[in-house]
Amino acid sequence: MRGHGHLLINTPEIELWPGGLLRARSNHDARALSRARHVLRRKRDGRFLAADLPEGLLPLVHRLIHEDGIGHALDALDAIVEYRREGLLRIHELPLDRIEERLSALGLDCDGYEARTGLGLIAEPDRLAYAGVDRFRRPLWLHPGAARAWSHLRQAAVHDGIVLDAISGYRSHHYQLGIFERKLARGLGVDEILTVNAAPGYSEHHSGLALDIGTPGEPPAEESFEHTPSFAWLRDNAGGYGYVMSYPRDNPHGIVYEPWHWRYDAK
Repeated sequence: MRGHGHLLINTPEIELWPGGLLRARSNHDARALSRARHVLRRKRDGRFLAADLPEGLLPLVHRLIHEDGIGHALDALDAIVEYRREGLLRIHELPLDRIEERLSALGLDCDGYEARTGLGLIAEPDRLAYAGVDRFRRPLWLHPGAARAWSHLRQAAVHDGIVLDAISGYRSHHYQLGIFERKLARGLGVDEILTVNAAPGYSEHHSGLALDIGTPGEPPAEESFEHTPSFAWLRDNAGGYGYVMSYPRDNPHGIVYEPWHWRYDAK
């Protein structure tokens, strides 16, 4: 499997992608990415910031040193050898202070939202494991434990004649913030947006433990998935691999029924 064993090193503002998994957007980027051991990628908009080449760091933007969060990212780059030595066992959570600050700027009443839904802020992990690709051929990143369990779960399904595919896994706070900012710019209100999107910082996908699962021939993230043999197999077998359905009908969080959304719980 391409990328097997790769790690995504996560910092609050910048991700460090392993070389070979990102598509270049220009000839200049293509030359750099073809030789990169790691690529520094801005979480806010996906911009490539620098390539870690054998001969040193190549900036891909002007004034790299002034990028928000670049210090943390360069420290993480220096520590990659240590990450490899530790393996995937010691995962740490990133701080939540910046997401709280940004939610306030959006005018989101966090206390009221938490009281209404029973949800709490969810931190991002500082490392994620490559778990292959999703249905759309995008790299799939998951918490290491969830990635291992997903591999075993999918193999067991194939043994029983069932094909499962991943719709999406880890999503950053920045990803969810971007959804809100674009909808606010279109004139929608916060309460209106919250009827269809989880508040930034409150999605289980931020943890890398949540996985939207589908099956070929079925549209992604639709309630019709409930009527497939794949869903029936998951309902009967997913618990044995640590996966549980997060939002059944009439769940206490007021979130719509999501038969496609499953969370890894090692307990």
